[in-house]
Formats: sequence, structure tokens, C-alpha cells
Amino acid sequence: MRRMQPQWSPRIGWSDLPAHVRAGVEEVLGEPVAEFAGQQGGFSPGSADRVVTPTGLRAFVKAVGPALNAASPGIHRREAAVAAVLPKSLPTASLIGTFDDGEWIALVLTDVNGRHPYLPWQPDEVGLVLDALLTVARTPVLPGLSQLPDLASDVGPEFAGWERVRADPPQDAPSWVLDNLDVLQRLAARGVEDLRGECLVHTDLRADNILITRANAAVLVDWPWACVGAGWFDALSVLINTRVFDPLFEVEPIIRSHPIFDGVAPESIDGVLSGFGGYFTDAARQPPPDGLPTLRSFQRQQGDAVLGWLRERLAARS
Repeated sequence: MRRMQPQWSPRIGWSDLPAHVRAGVEEVLGEPVAEFAGQQGGFSPGSADRVVTPTGLRAFVKAVGPALNAASPGIHRREAAVAAVLPKSLPTASLIGTFDDGEWIALVLTDVNGRHPYLPWQPDEVGLVLDALLTVARTPVLPGLSQLPDLASDVGPEFAGWERVRADPPQDAPSWVLDNLDVLQRLAARGVEDLRGECLVHTDLRADNILITRANAAVLVDWPWACVGAGWFDALSVLINTRVFDPLFEVEPIIRSHPIFDGVAPESIDGVLSGFGGYFTDAARQPPPDGLPTLRSFQRQQGDAVLGWLRERLAARS
């Protein structure tokens, strides 16, 4: 099986954490850490380690400080607040506790005995993830999560990327994009409106935020950007991720057959794809954030995948 490895952002490890942060984590665990193994993936410069105590207690620890990236501690705090109230019945990792000294923050979560999906994506693993998302979509949003942002309002500014592209076109913008800005902008505006709903939504789902267990189940991790909205948004995000790593991946049969997409109009799919395309096209040309040197190149890959797929869909109906 051919496997691909994205260029994730470089991370620090458990040994690089300040001594008082490690001590704080061990206080949460109630035992010292005897073993640790760094995990790669994602776009955070902070640590991500599976740890084991002398008695065999296992946990997953992620920690970051503002010197690595000014925004990352706030993202971790947001994730901790969400993880603390996620229903135990959902396919997620549970929060054991946190250490927070006002600068450094560490999250201690249950360790999921699993691996990231194989890349390029395999159809059976896509199915496992969409099945997990169907469980999430069918689970009522509990009162503890009722204050989460509205998905449409949250992504609205990002999906306005075509306005920024129109005002300042990137030098390498494809001619198809520049020739179709009116259509793309109109589709993206519809996409925002079609994302209103009452389901719990992860909003940042891709291979590095998913674990496949030995029991052939998908576990969804890293929830700082959780919102309430249309339950199919995350499923479409996963299909976009399949196209990033395999532009020929057969996504349309999945949309037609999986119940997570039941009742979703083709124009709604087009609208969200266009919104993503505008966001990635605009974001990829920005300077890289501190500590995240590979983020912009990955956003460019995602933009290429989204726009290639959208162009195929529009051509098929023209």
C-alpha cells in the first residue's frame, strides 16, 4: 500500500516542556510519567505525546506556550472547554484534566489506541469516519454545548475569501477562477446560509484529527473549533481531504449513497466547496504564522483540491 506523508508543522516533545509543566501534568495524572512517545501531525508547534505511568496508566498530552505561537494557547484553552462537556457517548477522546499557568497550557486526554487513516485515503476508512459523523449528527446537542458558535456565522468571514481575491487577485490565480468570480462568490454566499443547522460540528476534520482503532472504529479528536450547524459539513471536509491526497478519489458516489448527505442539495455542496475555495485561495498567499512554516503550502493544496472538484461538478451540469 502506497502511503503519503504530509509536511506537518514541526513539534516540540515531552522532554522540551518546562519542568513545571511536566510536573503539572503528572499531578493531573496522579503519577509520574515513565514513558512517552511523540506524535506527529497537524499544525501546532506544541507537544503531542502518548505517555505511560509506572502503573500502566496511559494518556495523551498536548501542551503549548505563547513563545511557540501566540494564538495556540488560546486554541488549547478553547479545546479544553469543549472537551470537558462533550458527551461520553460520542466517538471522541475524553478530557482527564488540564494544567494552566496562564502562559503554558497542557491538556491531558484519554489515549486512543489507534492510528491516523492511511494516506492516500482508503474507501473503507472513509466509510468508518462518515459513520462516526452520522452518530455525532444524530446526537442531540446537550445544554453544556449550547453556547457554541453558530457554524454559518463562524465560517461566514472565511467564506468571503472571493471578495478579498477580487479586490487583490493573487498573481498565480488560475484563469478559471478569475473568469468565474461572480459565480464563485454567489455560490459561497449560498454555502454559508446552507450551513445552518442544529448538529454538533467539528469544523476542522482531516486525517490528522482522526484515529482509526483496532476495532475498526473512527475517533474524532481536536475539537477547539466546534460549532452548531449542518451535520454534513464535516463529512464534506473529509471528502475534500481525500481529494488532497488523491485527486481521482471517487467522492460523488459517496455523496449519493451515505446517509450523512441525505437531503443535501447539490447546490449546497457546490456552495460550501466554493466557500472553502475562496478561503484557501486567499489564506495560502498570506505570510506563514509563527511556528507553522508548512501551513500555507497545505492550504494551497487544499485549495487546488477543492477547486478541481468544484470545477468538475459545475462542468458536469453545464
